[in-house]
Amino acid sequence: MSPQLRGYPDGTDRPATLADVAAASGVATSTASRALANPGRVNAITRERIERAARELNYIPNSQARALTSGRTRCIAVLVSDVTNPFYFGIIRGTQQQLKAAGYTQLLVDTEESDELEDGMLHKLRPSFDGAILAASRLTDRRLTALAADVPLVAINRQTRGVANVFIDTPNGVEQAVGHLASLGHRSIVYASGPETSWSNERRWRALVRTAERYDVQALRLGPFSPRQYAGAAAADAVLHAGATACIAFNDLLAIGMLARFRERGVDVPGDVSLVGCDDIFGADFCNPPLTTLTAPIEQAGRTAVAMLLARLDDSGAPVSRQGATLPTHLTVRASTGPAAVASHPTAPNAPTKGRG
Repeated sequence: MSPQLRGYPDGTDRPATLADVAAASGVATSTASRALANPGRVNAITRERIERAARELNYIPNSQARALTSGRTRCIAVLVSDVTNPFYFGIIRGTQQQLKAAGYTQLLVDTEESDELEDGMLHKLRPSFDGAILAASRLTDRRLTALAADVPLVAINRQTRGVANVFIDTPNGVEQAVGHLASLGHRSIVYASGPETSWSNERRWRALVRTAERYDVQALRLGPFSPRQYAGAAAADAVLHAGATACIAFNDLLAIGMLARFRERGVDVPGDVSLVGCDDIFGADFCNPPLTTLTAPIEQAGRTAVAMLLARLDDSGAPVSRQGATLPTHLTVRASTGPAAVASHPTAPNAPTKGRG
């Protein structure tokens, strides 16, 4: 760090000002303001120099003062369905890094898998943020469309007409998983369904049905189950009752809970049942056995959503060119999948029929 950036310019411990950042960067105060408020309006070399000076001076923007003069809070709300789910850790890291670099503050909201809480928090906190990123929103299409007309927002893992979005293509990953299981000789695949309000849940099920027909495999749907580890016990019991030899779970937390229940019941994975998760969260490869799952660029989704949102907030008048982005997923094969065993109860009573359960 250069000598002039050790402490504040006048030798006191007062907070650094925008003028201090500008002086340390060798630019006008207006240029420093543009670089931190609208990074795209300043060339990359100058912007990096200004951002570095801001970090070294520990410059904290006065969002309240700026909101009074500009109508902007420099705060972005990031709403997630369950802050304890490791899937959202990547989303949060990605949004936080990108927002910090742009001089924005992140307001994190846990909606607890509730569409009512999600809607209520957006309404209550609206004066406190400039725009919002909704990760796996539980709102209806109608409500989400209406909200997007009033609030600058980007949805992650949700595609709704008229709403900017970043789509993590897990349906394509499900197709890969079905092909993998079919190649191992599985003729009946169960889908352990997630929340009924989850948009991505329905798309994964449709992808499973479509691909199962291609491979002449029976597709069974069980649930819905809570997308949490504790629900894995009920999901595992239901899979065993159905007599299927393979299961694709809505997410890794549910799958990890299923692995624990299978162990309790003396069921060998993958000898008796093969299991596939979704998201490749931290710990999926530490399971016993390590979990075959769909790997997604989760942090990238957070960064991309921020870039799209800030482009929409840019007051330069430049047209917003991107309405949606699709990020690919791929199947990561580990030890929880293997050759099909003979189903122990191929015609179990009350087993779901082919197609939608």
